[in-house]
Amino acid sequence: RLRGPGKWFLIGMASRCSYLAEHSHQLEATTVTVTVLDGQSLAISTFRKLDGICWEIRQRYLPAQAHGRFFLKGRGYGRKVDVVVGETDHSSYAILYYQKGRSISVKLYGRTSRVSDAIADKFEQCIRAVGLSEDMTYYFPTYGGWHTVPWERGAPMARAAPGRGPAAGTEALQHGEREAHPHGFEQFVAPCHPQ
Repeated sequence: RLRGPGKWFLIGMASRCSYLAEHSHQLEATTVTVTVLDGQSLAISTFRKLDGICWEIRQRYLPAQAHGRFFLKGRGYGRKVDVVVGETDHSSYAILYYQKGRSISVKLYGRTSRVSDAIADKFEQCIRAVGLSEDMTYYFPTYGGWHTVPWERGAPMARAAPGRGPAAGTEALQHGEREAHPHGFEQFVAPCHPQ
């Protein structure tokens, strides 16, 4: 089970996702905040930069029947994403598996933006165990100041992304946006701002 409420850093990800492969040069430092809801499900807020703005992506991991397993609801048949906490010491790292149909990806999270070589080796072993390889593995940068969300470091509130126009940005700030994730599940997306 993931006993890890609080802030985590996305350190690495292995996936056959073609979008990730094509855009890997644009990876940005990414943080995740985990909140335990009703003692079982997890509220996941992912903070990442896009077009110079820090965006929050909200998801809810619902408990599955087995210990350490969750799922993300999708729209339509076969759109569920299974999430399994593979390895964790509950305090410094967690390796999670995400599976939709026959497609699988593996993510490494750390309590700090860097992990030990031993943990990185474990991650790489997990990747190989599911048939993924080094050329499908991407490590996220630790630079750029996005390890804290804007209100933690006194930065101004996010503005509309370039090209979206002020109306779209204002609506996003007020209401957030629902968007379809490439893997088929919905997520709530909004620019980061104090709540």
